[in-house]
Amino acid sequence: MEERYIRNLGALTEEECALLRTKTVFVAGCGGLGGYLIEMLLRLGVGTIRAADGDAFEASNLNRQLLSSPQALGHSKAEAAAARAAQVNPEVRFEAIPAFVTEENAARLIRGCDAVLDALDNIGARRTLARACAKERIPLIHGAICGWSAQAAVVMPGEDLIDKIYPEGAKLGSKTSLSFTPPFCAAMQVALCTRLLAGRPLETGRLYMVDLLDMEWESLF
Repeated sequence: MEERYIRNLGALTEEECALLRTKTVFVAGCGGLGGYLIEMLLRLGVGTIRAADGDAFEASNLNRQLLSSPQALGHSKAEAAAARAAQVNPEVRFEAIPAFVTEENAARLIRGCDAVLDALDNIGARRTLARACAKERIPLIHGAICGWSAQAAVVMPGEDLIDKIYPEGAKLGSKTSLSFTPPFCAAMQVALCTRLLAGRPLETGRLYMVDLLDMEWESLF
């Protein structure tokens, strides 16, 4: 067992750690949620991470996005993710794709992955990603934030949870985001993803919601 992962033991077995190193995970988005998802997956020891984002950093990202900095403004988020991966865990195979998830490329981007992590910020792209996951038979780990609130869910192929969360005509409200909400949401998503990849029992099709202001937790569906 490599010393890098020695503190995983106890919470994970040595066999589970070895299994994680054989897995490939796709992260859709390298911004507020995506940056923390990538960081956690790198330190956890997932073998291959593929991440896509066609955006560049702007000043409004600085309050919450791990990969952003004044020096990174105007630069590609995907390229920043690749640089961070090389710095944090060069043993992980990291594929950076400077492109947005679209109807045309979604299935190709996720093909061959063991899980897909949703770090998107609009409903249309989430629906596109969910359809691609269903088509490719790949589990989707949804995540979203707003202000003090975070939500996460595991959506297996054939489940219509994304349509329940975002019914036809649904619109996003405020884009308010605090510095601590993205890492909290990312932690929920990566915890669910770890259980999935390690083959541990996992309830799917449920939306877990947390209100960090009032410290309230509930699950729906």
